[in-house]
Amino acid sequence: MIRADLTIAENNERIDDARQLWARVSAQQADMLRPYANSLARDIIAEIQRGVPAYAQPLRGKFGQVLVGGVERAILQCFESSGNPEASTDEWAAWFRYSGRVEFTEGRTMDALQTAVRIGARVAWRHLAAIGRSLGMSTENLLMMAEAIFAYVDELSAVAIEGYTEAQAQAAGTFERRRRQLLKLVLAEPTSSAKAVRELAAATQWPVPTHVAAVAFEYREDQFDLSGLEPGGTALVDFESDSPCMVTSAPEQDLRGHWGDRRVAVGPTVPLAQAARSLHYAQRAILLAQRGIIQVDGPIWCHDHLSKLMLFTDEFLLTHLTRRSLHPFEGLTVKQRERLSATLLAWLDTHGGVNEIAARLDIHPQTVRYRMHQIEELVGPQLSIPEERLKLEIALRAEQLLAETDR
Repeated sequence: MIRADLTIAENNERIDDARQLWARVSAQQADMLRPYANSLARDIIAEIQRGVPAYAQPLRGKFGQVLVGGVERAILQCFESSGNPEASTDEWAAWFRYSGRVEFTEGRTMDALQTAVRIGARVAWRHLAAIGRSLGMSTENLLMMAEAIFAYVDELSAVAIEGYTEAQAQAAGTFERRRRQLLKLVLAEPTSSAKAVRELAAATQWPVPTHVAAVAFEYREDQFDLSGLEPGGTALVDFESDSPCMVTSAPEQDLRGHWGDRRVAVGPTVPLAQAARSLHYAQRAILLAQRGIIQVDGPIWCHDHLSKLMLFTDEFLLTHLTRRSLHPFEGLTVKQRERLSATLLAWLDTHGGVNEIAARLDIHPQTVRYRMHQIEELVGPQLSIPEERLKLEIALRAEQLLAETDR
């Protein structure tokens, strides 16, 4: 069987070897065999159709053109090369390279192609040997013809497979480009039309899900080294941009594998039209993890960190809210501020239970009362207004998270 990874140089060398073998068959012998060309072609085609299930179909359209034309050209090239070492093979090679491309685009396998070629060679040798003997050709000439036929079959297979693999590689490249284009459509803002997404999804064999989650990968210089990560066919991936990501309807399944020590974040599961929003929060989670605000081993699942994501979505507003709500504490020393902030946050958490606050902070209840008296003097009526209490809690939690990050 011919290897699919032969280089062009190797193929050219095979073609030249076969041409030289056919050149040793005299033109006179070729002329003796030429009248049998049509019946030989019919027998080869019939035998191929019987022996290869993929070829057992009417000889119509591109299929008929390639099979019939290929067999006829192969026979003709043999006769033209007989006694002529300088016979050109350019047109012949171009035809069989084209035939190999057609075989791929028509959905037939490389095995089917090679089997058809082998059957054709076997039929050709069987018929030519019988005809040659009936015409009185010597055994030496018949053996030389057999050697030429099988060398020729090798070169024919190699050229056709070259065309097949070229088409295969091109199709794979086109498929991946279309998949990346589909990912851009899915993540586009404003949202792409559902019709455009459906049409491109059909062209790339992507089953359109109703809900998806976007997965963001931390950018690294070695970002292309994600060989251990093998998402399923339902995932759209882009590992080549400076914002590597994936959109999938099955994140738990598609994140099985190895992605090194890079951070990975899974955005909220959303309707397909909101995939860009899911990616936004996944990328935001990566940034918060890089700052130490989110600390977790393994993938970051955004649904487990919604409060932190919400807190730090708009840090400009968060900074102003924190500054305004905690303004009464600005005149305190660092130690005083830390103590009163911890006490106030515990008070907000426990709805004012002095003993519970004392147990949480590991201090005496009387100390809690003393600190709360200080807080009431600083904050004043804010503690009695629900909206202000909420602002105080948001400010204190944000300050606590940032302090833990700094430490």
